[in-house]
Amino acid sequence: MEESYVTADSITHKCTNWLEKIAPFNEHRMELNRDASALLVIDMQRFFLDRNSPTFTCGGLAILPNVKRLVAAFRQASRPVIYTRHVHHPDGIDAGIMGWWWQGMCLEGTPESEIAEEIAPLASEKVILKHRYSAFYNTDLETILRCLRIEDLVISGVMTNMCCESTTRDAYHRDYRVFFLADGTATINEEMHLASLLNLAFGFAFVTTTDEILRQLRG
Repeated sequence: MEESYVTADSITHKCTNWLEKIAPFNEHRMELNRDASALLVIDMQRFFLDRNSPTFTCGGLAILPNVKRLVAAFRQASRPVIYTRHVHHPDGIDAGIMGWWWQGMCLEGTPESEIAEEIAPLASEKVILKHRYSAFYNTDLETILRCLRIEDLVISGVMTNMCCESTTRDAYHRDYRVFFLADGTATINEEMHLASLLNLAFGFAFVTTTDEILRQLRG
């Protein structure tokens, strides 16, 4: 197996480099509106974090400690933590083109479809089940956010360039302010991760760090 482009030990140094590279385009600096914020944890499922999975996302293991810190901090601040799980019906009736595009599908009801134990949702926390990349596509996420009066979304999870980026773009189109975590999102290689950070900073989000969000959350 190829070595991961990032590890839990190297992510802080890597993140500094990524932010330096995108700095000319990461100009829309924002301060988190704590009382109107929510954390979105995208697809941190065993299916993507298991080394033996056909869809193993190596960077996901590197960000897991940061996501764990974020979840704890948002809970401590009494702010919503919303999870997504990408799942498909065992008969593939909701797969569509994705069934052809990808090797292996994450099936409803399987252990692999569950959120990693370290950051498992509480019974009171919302879990969005989705069948496409964006967490907004044919789900009730927007309804939940409107009812909670959310204005600022903090995006974490996997994959940076797939579900995280797609969700961020759709959030921007719905006029949410998006804080995209350079060290709280991950994918399968550095090129894809950095490309997404650059694109999102240019047109859709403020790219920031876990520590910065935690600082702003504490006020």
